Amino acid sequence: MPPSFVHRITKYDPADRDEHGHYTGTEDTGSDHGPVEAAYLATIAAFAEASNVDRLEIREPAVTSFVHLGVEPPVEGHGLGGLFPPDLTGYHDGAEVSLPVALELVRAMLRDQGAWCRLEVGDVFTVHVGWDQYVYVGSDRPCADAVARARELGLFPEPLTASPYAAELDEAEVTDPADEDFWTRVRTALASRKALLLEENHVRNAARWHRLTPENLDSVRAGLGPRALLTVWPDLTSNIGEVLATLPEEGSVEIVWEAQDGTISHAIVDATEYQELATQVVDARAACVLPLHLDERHPLLRAVLPDSDGVLRARW
Repeated sequence: MPPSFVHRITKYDPADRDEHGHYTGTEDTGSDHGPVEAAYLATIAAFAEASNVDRLEIREPAVTSFVHLGVEPPVEGHGLGGLFPPDLTGYHDGAEVSLPVALELVRAMLRDQGAWCRLEVGDVFTVHVGWDQYVYVGSDRPCADAVARARELGLFPEPLTASPYAAELDEAEVTDPADEDFWTRVRTALASRKALLLEENHVRNAARWHRLTPENLDSVRAGLGPRALLTVWPDLTSNIGEVLATLPEEGSVEIVWEAQDGTISHAIVDATEYQELATQVVDARAACVLPLHLDERHPLLRAVLPDSDGVLRARW
């Protein structure tokens, strides 16, 4: 069950809303990177203290996709620099972070720097950051002192029945666990195909690619990120010219290629980038083109890594 007491925290005075609840005042929708942003963070800290929370769980972590919709331009590292290493180790579904780190994640979300996640403590506490500096804090208690603190800081806490960013637990797209039965099917496919392509989504909009063989399957499996979404595709094609010839004249596609040193890269491209792409992949060992639209993507297998106790908790 989600927390019972939810507040929308904003810098927007309710007196400046029309009859539909739309804000009509003059406040900017971006972060000031200054005292107002600090007020948001202090308010969240006050709600956490009132809820007896000092550690939070990261849920559904994401980074910027090839389409960025934030008010501010994306930054290198998605706003996670100094919090997590460049490969995002430690930034995954179910990771537990201290309150100071959680507040820095909220700061990155307020600034639209690319990273987004839900922050939760079971049914005790939640923090969600929405568009235009709207923050939603849920607790299992009223947190009257935190509400008063928000007002002292110049923000406007408004009670709601629920956060619009609360997870829809019945809408998971992938519910199959990457259990022993899944890996048996992978081994069976490898026995006939000799090699496969594995897409590992350890964070939304971020992927690591692996070329699976019977020889490296166990080592690749051991290095996969917690709760990752795993998608198995047919192997790459060694005829690079043939792959480039399949690029569509319109729309964007994803191309995956393996360099001579075994490094696998991927990119989202359209016709304006084909010439540059051809230069990049001319010496590649192998490549493939994958459609972007979900109804056109037909992998061989798809599943999610369960936790060590066998329970699938990731909400993909």
